[in-house]
Amino acid sequence: MFKVLSPGIFTTVQDLGRQGYTHLGITPSGAMDEYAYRWSQKLLGDDAGNALEILLHGLTLQSTAPTTIAICGADLNFRINGISHPIWQTHQIRQNDILSFDQRKSGMRAYLAVKGGFHAKRYENSFSTTLKEEKGKKVEKGDTLAFTPKQSRQIIRVPQKYIPTYPTHITLRTLLSYQHSYFSKAQKEKFFSTDYILTLQMSRMGYKLEGEPIIPTKEGIISEGITYGAIQIPPDGKPIILLKERQTIGGYQKIGSVLPIDCFMLSQLPIGATVKFEPISLEDVQEEMKGFYGFFD
Repeated sequence: MFKVLSPGIFTTVQDLGRQGYTHLGITPSGAMDEYAYRWSQKLLGDDAGNALEILLHGLTLQSTAPTTIAICGADLNFRINGISHPIWQTHQIRQNDILSFDQRKSGMRAYLAVKGGFHAKRYENSFSTTLKEEKGKKVEKGDTLAFTPKQSRQIIRVPQKYIPTYPTHITLRTLLSYQHSYFSKAQKEKFFSTDYILTLQMSRMGYKLEGEPIIPTKEGIISEGITYGAIQIPPDGKPIILLKERQTIGGYQKIGSVLPIDCFMLSQLPIGATVKFEPISLEDVQEEMKGFYGFFD
């Protein structure tokens, strides 16, 4: 097992989410950066099933047994016994090794998967932690994170061409929603031409943006289901992108929805970073997502 010497800012167990329960008001949750998470699983031969999602820095663990881990996602200066090690690859961990993430260099969230997976409790067929629904809890000092000791002698690395960089400005490809008619042509042009800033109002539920307000022609709608990446326009006109722990229904107009792949990158942006929206067709969305899921299948 791993002993938690320091929990870091916000560390939780996550998987691909809790599917099929939104009709009961239960959010899907799951890994914010699904791309990095899926690589952490792939590196271990899909012999994990969950991972720690580590926000920023401060997590320190001590292993009580040998194991093999994979680290993907943000560069948080991963160290073993005080020595920096590369990420996007597997590592052999020995008994009493100290693992630490002590400095954010790029990105926001890293994923630590262990061979065989962490022994965590399932809620509605998922390991994903959702605090607002009391499903699991964040990692705290003194906790133990159990696993079955398994080691693989081979070190496996993600090919360099598949390792992303995490810039401070990205373009979010956006499919206009069926409610886009609630926004005038001028408002939609403003939406697609504005650079928006990520504010302090950012969490696993969603990110609120600062920039030119978008004003709909209709005030409010009947509350309805909300998809991943939906862009709500609240009364102040500042867009909100809804993410993995989004509420299941809402009554603000939605101008569009961000391509899921781009939401994964969005989750790695720091406060103050900027985003711009770019329209994408339904056919291109289907092609992009087919390619993504086909790659990891």
